[in-house]
Amino acid sequence: MRSLNKLLWLQRLLVRIRIRYYTRFWGMDIHPNVRISTSAKLDKTYPVGVHIDEWTYIAFGAAILSHDMARNLKVHTYIGKCCFIGARSIILPGVRVGDGSVVAAGSVVTKDVPPGSIVAGNPAVIVRSGIDADLWGILRKPGEPYLRDAHAK
Repeated sequence: MRSLNKLLWLQRLLVRIRIRYYTRFWGMDIHPNVRISTSAKLDKTYPVGVHIDEWTYIAFGAAILSHDMARNLKVHTYIGKCCFIGARSIILPGVRVGDGSVVAAGSVVTKDVPPGSIVAGNPAVIVRSGIDADLWGILRKPGEPYLRDAHAK
């Protein structure tokens, strides 16, 4: 069976086009090197409220919201640098996910996530803190060089 890895360049190109579309036409604040799955959902009801910083990965089926129709609320939602947002997780409006944090798959994040934390569950609670995440939320082992240093050059 042939591998689909030969088409990875096409998927990355489509993601770049999608990010450009979100930033130019919808007014979202998304850094160009963010990786967003093609099935991830970003809130278009209040698009200027979505902020995603560099080296972050949004996995498939994740939803990032910046509005709540039930409370007639439109607020800003921030995802920090070097974060990983797991599959089918939901980031509710007004939440700040700190730099280097990991949101586990299927989590519903209702409160702010401190930097360097792993959260999981519904509602999401801190499972571990003091982690050191590198590019796209990959956990770094002590003594390993940072991948982001190599990409910064």
